[in-house]
Amino acid sequence: MSSQDIPEEKLPAGRDQEHGAAGAMAVADEENPFADPGLPPHEHRRQDVDEKAAKHSERTVALLFTLSMLATIGFIASYVAISPDKSIYVFPVGHTSALNFALGLTLGVALFAIGAGAVHWARTLMSDVEIADERHPIEAPPETRSKVLADFKQGAKESALGRRKLIRNTMFGALTLVPLSGVMLLRDLGPLPHTKLRHTAWAKGKLLVNMNTNEPIRPSDVAVGSLTFAKPEGLEEHDEEFQTEIAKAALMIVRLQPENIKDKKELDWSHEGIVAYSKICTHVGCPISLYEQQTHHVLCPCHQSTFDLSDGARVIFGPAGHALPQLRIGVSEDGYLEALGDFAEPVGPAFWERG
Repeated sequence: MSSQDIPEEKLPAGRDQEHGAAGAMAVADEENPFADPGLPPHEHRRQDVDEKAAKHSERTVALLFTLSMLATIGFIASYVAISPDKSIYVFPVGHTSALNFALGLTLGVALFAIGAGAVHWARTLMSDVEIADERHPIEAPPETRSKVLADFKQGAKESALGRRKLIRNTMFGALTLVPLSGVMLLRDLGPLPHTKLRHTAWAKGKLLVNMNTNEPIRPSDVAVGSLTFAKPEGLEEHDEEFQTEIAKAALMIVRLQPENIKDKKELDWSHEGIVAYSKICTHVGCPISLYEQQTHHVLCPCHQSTFDLSDGARVIFGPAGHALPQLRIGVSEDGYLEALGDFAEPVGPAFWERG
């Protein structure tokens, strides 16, 4: 329906009269070949003259915003209810993750519905009167600011946000729920570590097991100047959490002459010169594997951090920030080396709560 088909008495008044000159057209001639052609006559939309059509558009926009809210709720429900291991067949993609498909579909619908609702609202209910404005200086004098404020108020009034409460409420509902999708995705960052970084698989009474032979270690098995790698009793390679646990519990055992141990705490926590230190470098967590018998130094192969095992495993070279944690050890009733507790401080690279 065009403005030519609408009786003149039904045409909306207001901005047409205010900007009636916008439709004026100039004719180019020899003296003014670049005359401003102006704007064509404004054609009113059906919603401008028919409140029933406007109500229909209002309900359409509200329906789209409501659809967005339902899709967002579906996104959250899918994230909670669908197992990550479940797969479905989707033509023509084939077999795909049911969770990923549900999340993508619901989030896509939620965002599309908000966009479609906003576009339909702007095209059918907001003012579409063409306005020609003269160029003005870049600076904004007081009268310009007043004009901008007046235009903003006029636009807010013409958007009918205050009068079309159904649109306003459903839009606010959709915009409020959609961000919850992003909040739910934060769950994929994983659970909070709590105190897991401070504890390993070592505990009082756990035997030291040789990583190569998978047998408990007796003091007599450790020769002076040798380097042995150990793991906690009960931690097997086929365990689901083996890699996670061994990354914190990996141990290196070295036997020194007791008179060569300079640090009193290290001597007290050792057994007959056998000391047990974390194998995990305190720089970026690389496994330490190089040992110098004469100097009692261990070297990280990644960035050459060097630790003195005869002096509390303190850092003597390289980027590591602190000494290797020591495990207090003793001998069980059966004559095997055992842990007398967990490491006294977190293993591996430093973190802000290190104590």
